[in-house]
Amino acid sequence: MEGNTQRLLETRLFHVIRREQQLEDGTHRSREIICHPGAVTIIPIIDDEHVCLIRNFRISVEKTLIELPAGTLEPGEDPAQTATRELEEETGFQTTELEPLNSFFLSPGILNERMHLFVATNLTAGPAQREPGEQIENYVVTWDQAMKMACDGTIQDAKTLVGLLLYDQIRR
Repeated sequence: MEGNTQRLLETRLFHVIRREQQLEDGTHRSREIICHPGAVTIIPIIDDEHVCLIRNFRISVEKTLIELPAGTLEPGEDPAQTATRELEEETGFQTTELEPLNSFFLSPGILNERMHLFVATNLTAGPAQREPGEQIENYVVTWDQAMKMACDGTIQDAKTLVGLLLYDQIRR
């Protein structure tokens, strides 16, 4: 870490720091950074034509978004373990084939969260184990429908756009 760091806020899932950075000209600037343990997002492939998205109410934007299932890494947890757990919790699907695709930063101007992207195939349906208060429902669509929603603005969630568009290129 560069420069002085001051912790401003501590929450259950993340903390906020102020970090001082020395610039090339010798001056300093301070930036506030949200520090997050990282997360996963999963593309659940039902069959050659269908993908399982979710409808997820997000209080931060006060609307229901169409997303890929996702979740936060627990301390010391391998991202593949997190992906398997979150897939089952949010959609009810279990998988025996989980392939890592890529990882990326969601908003590196203010957030250090690294998102790990996986594709899950060979799915078995079961009951979802959603956390209390989660307003999530499965939304199974064709791949073509998912691509149309990604391109026409229906899907507004960044991790979902990245995941779908990247995997679409790989599928070709």
